[in-house]
Amino acid sequence: MAHSIISYLWRNARAHQGFRTGVSLHSHTNQSKETLDFLANLGSQYPVIRPLLSRLEARSEAKYGLRINYAAGYWTPPMTPKLAFDLETRQIEQLGLAPMVSISDHDNIKAPMLLRTVPSARQIPVSVEWSAPYGEQSFHLGIHNLPSARATEWMATLAHYTAHPDSKRLTEILVALNEEPNVLVVFNHPLWDLYLVGTARHQFLVNEFLQKNGAWLHALELNGLRNWDENRAVRRLAEQWHMLLVAGGDRHGVEPNANINLTNAASFTEFVHEIRRKRRSDMLFLPQYAEPWKHRILQSTIDAVRHYPEFPQGSRTWDERVYHPDANGVVRPLSELWSKGRAPRALGLTIAAVQMMGRGFVSGGLRMAWRDSHQLRLALGEQEG
Repeated sequence: MAHSIISYLWRNARAHQGFRTGVSLHSHTNQSKETLDFLANLGSQYPVIRPLLSRLEARSEAKYGLRINYAAGYWTPPMTPKLAFDLETRQIEQLGLAPMVSISDHDNIKAPMLLRTVPSARQIPVSVEWSAPYGEQSFHLGIHNLPSARATEWMATLAHYTAHPDSKRLTEILVALNEEPNVLVVFNHPLWDLYLVGTARHQFLVNEFLQKNGAWLHALELNGLRNWDENRAVRRLAEQWHMLLVAGGDRHGVEPNANINLTNAASFTEFVHEIRRKRRSDMLFLPQYAEPWKHRILQSTIDAVRHYPEFPQGSRTWDERVYHPDANGVVRPLSELWSKGRAPRALGLTIAAVQMMGRGFVSGGLRMAWRDSHQLRLALGEQEG
């Protein structure tokens, strides 16, 4: 029987006492490639930005001969692996817990492999967030603690499936991962309709996927960047399929994960055994999750376009972290595509508008407008009365 326990630090300041370790699952570094769709989405959500994007698209084609392709370009989160590891470690240590951090970038294991050369992070698990095509959707699976000696081989297997998806082969891979006794496989943000196929169709695909493969998955994720309603629905999904829940923060910016797992395990492998064998999961939601969800998403977007002069070169300015094909189709940082090294004025105005929304009275006003005290009265497992 699965035992999923959820606590909230803003309700109970002692909720983490009695545990020795905090586990940060699912966070991203500058080794992740993220789509540029968020810019197009911002244009749809905020009328002040759409005209600026339209002007940018027109000027880019006229001046540089480049038609902006949001799908072909990508951005990388600002934090290097070491900065991300230290951020997550520091938050857990401030709670008086021993830290375990599993970084899971999109479809690559570069961050944990780099971190293993750092003395303070040598025990970090080799983990990845695998984008697994399924029908017209793509499901993100957190695969934690791959065996070091075969991690590269496993990544080749996952990449081959992504390039050549086949439902039967997907099940074979998940069965094989389950046969790795120290690997943890988590269905990340299962109810997020990533490709916008529609709620009904997405839910059908999720349930079909779980019917075929649920036995080889070890938990569903309560996601620290998804909203209350979605996470409540994930909890109901877990009850329907008799599955365990774990906390995954999904941090992309500079705010540490909004939820962690609590355990008395002394190693990550021991934590995996607690989830897989004992089927017990203790989760703690941290105060940042109580902030309005729209405001947190906006802040994460602002983190993506902020300047960080104290960061290593290549991660300091937003145009060093955004990539797009040049006129010959070669993907390069935007900072290399500008004439005279300066961004087009329309784009500069767009970025400034986004940054302004995160400053001072503007940010505070949006936070108040978006605050919903009703959400804070409801825990993830409670229903409206």
